[in-house]
Amino acid sequence: MKLFSVSAIALAAAMLVPFTAQASDKKYKLVLTSEAGDRESVLGGALRDWASRIEESSDGRIRVNVFYQGELGGQQELFDQLVKGNVHMMITWPQTSYDQRIGANYIPYLVMGWEDAIESFGREGWVRDVLEPIYQDIGLKYFGPFPEGFGGIATKGRYATSYEEAQGLKVRSQPIFPLPQTLQAMGFQAVPIDWAEVYTSIQTGVVDGDSSNVIYWDYEYFRDQLDYFVQSSHNFSSYSLLMNSGTWEEMDDEDRGIIDSAAIAVIDQQFENAKAEDDKWIAAAQEAGMEYIVPTPEQKAAWVERVRAEVWPQAEEALGKEIMDVVRANASVPE
Repeated sequence: MKLFSVSAIALAAAMLVPFTAQASDKKYKLVLTSEAGDRESVLGGALRDWASRIEESSDGRIRVNVFYQGELGGQQELFDQLVKGNVHMMITWPQTSYDQRIGANYIPYLVMGWEDAIESFGREGWVRDVLEPIYQDIGLKYFGPFPEGFGGIATKGRYATSYEEAQGLKVRSQPIFPLPQTLQAMGFQAVPIDWAEVYTSIQTGVVDGDSSNVIYWDYEYFRDQLDYFVQSSHNFSSYSLLMNSGTWEEMDDEDRGIIDSAAIAVIDQQFENAKAEDDKWIAAAQEAGMEYIVPTPEQKAAWVERVRAEVWPQAEEALGKEIMDVVRANASVPE
Protein backbone atom coordinates (compact mmCIF):
# COMPACT_ATOMS: atom_id res chain seq x y z
CA MET A 1 0.00 0.00 0.00
CA LYS A 2 2.82 2.38 0.78
CA LEU A 3 4.47 1.75 -2.58
CA PHE A 4 1.19 2.52 -4.29
CA SER A 5 0.80 5.73 -2.28
CA VAL A 6 4.26 6.97 -3.18
CA SER A 7 3.65 6.19 -6.83
CA ALA A 8 0.31 7.98 -6.70
CA ILE A 9 1.94 11.05 -5.18
CA ALA A 10 4.66 11.00 -7.83
CA LEU A 11 2.00 10.85 -10.54
CA ALA A 12 0.00 13.61 -8.89
CA ALA A 13 3.10 15.80 -8.61
CA ALA A 14 3.50 15.74 -12.37
CA MET A 15 0.20 17.57 -12.63
CA LEU A 16 1.75 20.98 -11.84
CA VAL A 17 2.15 22.01 -15.47
CA PRO A 18 2.53 25.68 -16.47
CA PHE A 19 2.16 25.65 -20.25
CA THR A 20 3.12 29.22 -21.14
CA ALA A 21 5.37 31.89 -19.71
CA GLN A 22 3.08 34.91 -19.92
CA ALA A 23 1.66 36.33 -16.72
CA SER A 24 -1.88 35.18 -15.89
CA ASP A 25 -1.96 32.89 -18.92
CA LYS A 26 -0.39 29.83 -17.35
CA LYS A 27 -2.44 26.67 -17.11
CA TYR A 28 -2.00 24.65 -13.95
CA LYS A 29 -3.04 21.24 -12.72
CA LEU A 30 -2.77 21.30 -8.95
CA VAL A 31 -3.13 18.50 -6.41
CA LEU A 32 -5.33 19.14 -3.35
CA THR A 33 -5.78 16.50 -0.67
CA SER A 34 -6.29 15.72 3.03
CA GLU A 35 -5.40 12.81 5.28
CA ALA A 36 -9.00 12.59 6.54
CA GLY A 37 -12.49 13.06 5.20
CA ASP A 38 -14.14 10.91 2.55
CA ARG A 39 -16.03 12.27 -0.44
CA GLU A 40 -19.26 12.76 1.53
CA SER A 41 -17.80 14.40 4.64
CA VAL A 42 -17.84 18.12 5.43
CA LEU A 43 -14.09 18.17 4.90
CA GLY A 44 -14.49 16.39 1.57
CA GLY A 45 -17.04 19.01 0.56
CA ALA A 46 -14.64 21.78 1.53
CA LEU A 47 -11.92 20.25 -0.65
CA ARG A 48 -14.29 20.24 -3.63
CA ASP A 49 -15.49 23.76 -2.82
CA TRP A 50 -11.95 25.17 -2.75
CA ALA A 51 -11.13 23.41 -6.01
CA SER A 52 -14.30 24.48 -7.83
CA ARG A 53 -13.97 28.12 -6.77
CA ILE A 54 -10.42 28.19 -8.11
CA GLU A 55 -11.40 26.59 -11.40
CA GLU A 56 -14.42 28.86 -11.83
CA SER A 57 -12.52 32.08 -11.05
CA SER A 58 -9.73 31.13 -13.45
CA ASP A 59 -12.15 30.05 -16.21
CA GLY A 60 -10.71 26.56 -15.99
CA ARG A 61 -7.14 27.71 -16.49
CA ILE A 62 -6.20 26.44 -13.01
CA ARG A 63 -7.45 22.90 -12.59
CA VAL A 64 -7.42 21.25 -9.18
CA ASN A 65 -7.43 17.48 -8.78
CA VAL A 66 -8.93 16.47 -5.43
CA PHE A 67 -7.85 13.32 -3.58
CA TYR A 68 -9.68 12.18 -0.44
CA GLN A 69 -8.48 10.37 2.68
CA GLY A 70 -6.14 7.46 2.04
CA GLU A 71 -5.97 7.94 -1.71
CA LEU A 72 -2.44 9.34 -1.72
CA GLY A 73 -1.06 8.11 1.61
CA GLY A 74 -1.07 8.68 5.34
CA GLN A 75 -0.93 11.82 7.44
CA GLN A 76 2.83 12.24 7.84
CA GLU A 77 3.57 11.09 4.30
CA LEU A 78 1.20 13.63 2.79
CA PHE A 79 2.57 16.46 4.90
CA ASP A 80 6.08 15.53 3.80
CA GLN A 81 4.99 15.67 0.18
CA LEU A 82 3.32 19.05 0.73
CA VAL A 83 6.55 20.51 2.11
CA LYS A 84 8.48 19.02 -0.83
CA GLY A 85 5.98 20.38 -3.35
CA ASN A 86 4.80 17.03 -4.73
CA VAL A 87 1.39 17.77 -3.20
CA HIS A 88 0.49 21.39 -3.83
CA MET A 89 -2.38 22.11 -1.41
CA MET A 90 -3.87 20.50 1.67
CA ILE A 91 -6.55 20.94 4.30
CA THR A 92 -4.77 19.17 7.13
CA TRP A 93 -3.79 18.87 10.75
CA PRO A 94 -0.19 20.04 10.24
CA GLN A 95 2.60 17.84 11.56
CA THR A 96 5.21 19.12 13.98
CA SER A 97 8.01 17.06 12.42
CA TYR A 98 9.52 20.07 10.62
CA ASP A 99 9.04 22.64 13.35
CA GLN A 100 7.83 21.97 16.89
CA ARG A 101 6.39 25.48 16.99
CA ILE A 102 3.47 24.28 14.87
CA GLY A 103 2.34 22.71 18.14
CA ALA A 104 1.06 26.18 19.08
CA ASN A 105 -2.03 25.20 17.09
CA TYR A 106 -2.68 22.35 19.54
CA ILE A 107 -1.95 23.91 22.91
CA PRO A 108 -4.60 22.50 25.29
CA TYR A 109 -7.30 24.63 26.88
CA LEU A 110 -6.33 27.61 24.75
CA VAL A 111 -9.92 28.82 24.35
CA MET A 112 -12.97 27.94 26.43
CA GLY A 113 -16.01 28.68 24.28
CA TRP A 114 -17.20 29.18 20.72
CA GLU A 115 -17.25 32.97 20.76
CA ASP A 116 -13.69 33.14 22.07
CA ALA A 117 -12.54 30.44 19.62
CA ILE A 118 -13.94 32.26 16.60
CA GLU A 119 -12.35 35.52 17.70
CA SER A 120 -8.97 33.91 18.47
CA PHE A 121 -8.70 31.63 15.42
CA GLY A 122 -10.38 33.98 12.93
CA ARG A 123 -8.75 36.01 10.17
CA GLU A 124 -7.87 38.87 12.52
CA GLY A 125 -7.22 36.65 15.53
CA TRP A 126 -4.06 36.40 17.55
CA VAL A 127 -3.57 32.70 16.79
CA ARG A 128 -3.04 33.46 13.10
CA ASP A 129 -0.35 36.01 14.01
CA VAL A 130 1.50 33.27 15.87
CA LEU A 131 1.15 30.53 13.25
CA GLU A 132 1.64 32.30 9.92
CA PRO A 133 5.39 33.03 10.25
CA ILE A 134 6.03 29.47 11.46
CA TYR A 135 4.49 28.02 8.31
CA GLN A 136 6.51 30.44 6.22
CA ASP A 137 9.70 29.15 7.82
CA ILE A 138 9.03 25.59 6.63
CA GLY A 139 7.96 26.62 3.15
CA LEU A 140 4.17 26.72 3.42
CA LYS A 141 1.62 29.40 2.63
CA TYR A 142 -1.03 29.57 5.37
CA PHE A 143 -4.52 30.71 4.36
CA GLY A 144 -6.23 30.11 7.68
CA PRO A 145 -8.01 27.49 9.81
CA PHE A 146 -10.88 25.16 9.00
CA PRO A 147 -12.60 25.03 12.40
CA GLU A 148 -14.66 22.04 13.48
CA GLY A 149 -15.33 22.54 17.18
CA PHE A 150 -14.12 21.35 20.53
CA GLY A 151 -12.52 17.93 20.80
CA GLY A 152 -13.44 15.24 23.28
CA ILE A 153 -12.68 11.72 24.49
CA ALA A 154 -14.65 8.86 22.90
CA THR A 155 -14.39 5.44 24.55
CA LYS A 156 -16.02 2.05 24.89
CA GLY A 157 -16.78 0.14 28.05
CA ARG A 158 -16.32 3.06 30.41
CA TYR A 159 -15.58 6.77 30.38
CA ALA A 160 -13.80 9.34 32.52
CA THR A 161 -14.47 12.91 33.61
CA SER A 162 -11.51 13.22 35.95
CA TYR A 163 -7.83 12.38 36.26
CA GLU A 164 -8.60 9.57 38.68
CA GLU A 165 -11.29 7.97 36.50
CA ALA A 166 -9.05 8.13 33.43
CA GLN A 167 -6.43 5.84 34.94
CA GLY A 168 -6.03 2.69 32.82
CA LEU A 169 -7.97 4.01 29.82
CA LYS A 170 -5.89 3.86 26.64
CA VAL A 171 -6.95 6.39 24.04
CA ARG A 172 -5.61 7.13 20.60
CA SER A 173 -3.97 10.51 20.15
CA GLN A 174 -2.90 12.26 16.99
CA PRO A 175 0.91 11.93 16.84
CA ILE A 176 1.33 15.70 17.18
CA PHE A 177 2.88 17.57 20.12
CA PRO A 178 1.41 18.36 22.61
CA LEU A 179 -1.73 16.27 22.13
CA PRO A 180 -0.34 13.00 23.58
CA GLN A 181 1.14 14.97 26.49
CA THR A 182 -2.26 16.58 27.08
CA LEU A 183 -4.02 13.21 27.32
CA GLN A 184 -1.36 11.95 29.72
CA ALA A 185 -1.86 15.00 31.92
CA MET A 186 -5.60 14.32 31.96
CA GLY A 187 -4.92 10.84 33.32
CA PHE A 188 -5.32 8.74 30.17
CA GLN A 189 -2.70 6.52 28.58
CA ALA A 190 -2.08 8.23 25.24
CA VAL A 191 -1.23 6.04 22.25
CA PRO A 192 -0.15 8.05 19.17
CA ILE A 193 -1.73 6.42 16.09
CA ASP A 194 -2.17 7.60 12.51
CA TRP A 195 -5.79 8.23 11.46
CA ALA A 196 -5.88 5.36 8.98
CA GLU A 197 -5.18 2.84 11.75
CA VAL A 198 -7.65 4.06 14.38
CA TYR A 199 -10.61 1.76 13.65
CA THR A 200 -8.54 -1.42 13.75
CA SER A 201 -6.77 -0.23 16.90
CA ILE A 202 -10.08 0.24 18.70
CA GLN A 203 -11.53 -2.98 17.32
CA THR A 204 -8.57 -5.09 18.44
CA GLY A 205 -8.20 -3.45 21.86
CA VAL A 206 -4.92 -1.67 21.21
CA VAL A 207 -6.79 1.38 22.51
CA ASP A 208 -10.09 1.91 24.29
CA GLY A 209 -11.08 4.91 22.20
CA ASP A 210 -10.19 8.05 20.30
CA SER A 211 -9.43 11.59 21.44
CA SER A 212 -9.18 15.24 20.43
CA ASN A 213 -11.67 14.99 17.57
CA VAL A 214 -15.12 16.53 17.38
CA ILE A 215 -17.88 13.97 17.77
CA TYR A 216 -18.50 13.73 14.01
CA TRP A 217 -15.39 11.64 13.39
CA ASP A 218 -16.02 9.24 16.28
CA TYR A 219 -19.69 8.81 15.41
CA GLU A 220 -19.32 8.58 11.64
CA TYR A 221 -16.31 6.24 11.54
CA PHE A 222 -16.32 4.31 14.83
CA ARG A 223 -19.93 4.31 16.03
CA ASP A 224 -20.08 0.52 16.19
CA GLN A 225 -17.05 0.49 18.49
CA LEU A 226 -17.62 3.40 20.86
CA ASP A 227 -20.16 3.92 23.66
CA TYR A 228 -19.34 7.33 25.15
CA PHE A 229 -18.21 10.78 24.12
CA VAL A 230 -16.97 13.07 26.90
CA GLN A 231 -16.97 16.72 25.85
CA SER A 232 -13.68 17.56 27.56
CA SER A 233 -13.07 20.43 25.11
CA HIS A 234 -9.34 20.26 25.80
CA ASN A 235 -8.54 21.33 22.26
CA PHE A 236 -10.22 23.46 19.63
CA SER A 237 -10.19 21.16 16.62
CA SER A 238 -9.25 22.91 13.40
CA TYR A 239 -7.53 21.90 10.20
CA SER A 240 -5.37 24.35 8.25
CA LEU A 241 -5.59 25.39 4.60
CA LEU A 242 -2.02 25.25 3.30
CA MET A 243 -0.12 25.48 0.02
CA ASN A 244 3.46 24.72 -0.89
CA SER A 245 5.33 28.05 -0.95
CA GLY A 246 7.28 27.16 -4.09
CA THR A 247 4.05 26.64 -6.02
CA TRP A 248 2.56 29.80 -4.51
CA GLU A 249 5.57 31.96 -5.31
CA GLU A 250 5.85 30.93 -8.94
CA MET A 251 2.33 32.18 -9.58
CA ASP A 252 1.63 35.79 -10.49
CA ASP A 253 -0.47 38.14 -8.39
CA GLU A 254 -3.67 37.40 -10.26
CA ASP A 255 -3.41 33.65 -9.73
CA ARG A 256 -2.42 34.07 -6.11
CA GLY A 257 -5.50 36.23 -5.66
CA ILE A 258 -7.68 33.49 -7.13
CA ILE A 259 -6.28 30.84 -4.78
CA ASP A 260 -6.44 33.14 -1.75
CA SER A 261 -9.97 34.40 -2.38
CA ALA A 262 -11.25 30.86 -2.82
CA ALA A 263 -9.56 29.79 0.44
CA ILE A 264 -11.04 32.72 2.36
CA ALA A 265 -14.52 31.86 1.07
CA VAL A 266 -14.15 28.26 2.27
CA ILE A 267 -12.86 29.38 5.67
CA ASP A 268 -15.60 31.99 6.15
CA GLN A 269 -18.27 29.44 5.25
CA GLN A 270 -16.89 26.97 7.77
CA PHE A 271 -16.73 29.57 10.55
CA GLU A 272 -20.37 30.35 9.84
CA ASN A 273 -21.48 26.70 9.85
CA ALA A 274 -19.11 24.95 12.28
CA LYS A 275 -21.10 25.17 15.52
CA ALA A 276 -24.39 24.16 13.90
CA GLU A 277 -22.62 21.27 12.18
CA ASP A 278 -21.11 20.11 15.47
CA ASP A 279 -24.47 20.38 17.24
CA LYS A 280 -26.06 18.30 14.46
CA TRP A 281 -23.62 15.44 14.97
CA ILE A 282 -23.92 15.58 18.75
CA ALA A 283 -27.65 15.01 18.32
CA ALA A 284 -27.13 12.28 15.71
CA ALA A 285 -24.70 10.41 17.96
CA GLN A 286 -27.11 10.57 20.89
CA GLU A 287 -29.99 9.32 18.75
CA ALA A 288 -27.82 6.40 17.63
CA GLY A 289 -27.16 5.42 21.26
CA MET A 290 -23.80 7.03 22.01
CA GLU A 291 -23.89 8.58 25.46
CA TYR A 292 -22.81 12.24 25.39
CA ILE A 293 -21.31 13.50 28.65
CA VAL A 294 -20.47 17.10 29.53
CA PRO A 295 -18.18 17.39 32.56
CA THR A 296 -19.40 19.65 35.35
CA PRO A 297 -17.72 23.06 35.63
CA GLU A 298 -15.77 21.72 38.61
CA GLN A 299 -14.59 18.65 36.70
CA LYS A 300 -13.51 20.73 33.71
CA ALA A 301 -11.75 23.28 35.92
CA ALA A 302 -9.75 20.47 37.55
CA TRP A 303 -8.62 19.23 34.14
CA VAL A 304 -7.78 22.77 33.00
CA GLU A 305 -5.68 23.42 36.09
CA ARG A 306 -3.81 20.12 35.85
CA VAL A 307 -3.20 20.31 32.08
CA ARG A 308 -2.07 23.92 32.02
CA ALA A 309 0.27 23.31 34.96
CA GLU A 310 1.85 20.24 33.37
CA VAL A 311 1.71 20.77 29.60
CA TRP A 312 2.18 24.51 29.18
CA PRO A 313 5.72 24.42 30.65
CA GLN A 314 6.52 21.59 28.21
CA ALA A 315 5.11 23.74 25.41
CA GLU A 316 7.31 26.65 26.46
CA GLU A 317 10.38 24.45 26.30
CA ALA A 318 9.43 23.12 22.85
CA LEU A 319 7.89 26.23 21.27
CA GLY A 320 9.82 29.00 22.98
CA LYS A 321 9.05 31.61 25.61
CA GLU A 322 8.03 34.21 23.03
CA ILE A 323 5.14 32.11 21.75
CA MET A 324 3.99 31.07 25.20
CA ASP A 325 4.07 34.67 26.43
CA VAL A 326 1.58 35.48 23.66
CA VAL A 327 -0.48 32.43 24.61
CA ARG A 328 -0.63 33.38 28.28
CA ALA A 329 -1.55 36.96 27.41
CA ASN A 330 -4.46 35.89 25.18
CA ALA A 331 -5.70 32.50 26.35
CA SER A 332 -9.17 32.24 27.86
CA VAL A 333 -9.63 32.59 31.56
CA PRO A 334 -11.17 29.34 32.90
CA GLU A 335 -14.88 29.65 33.51
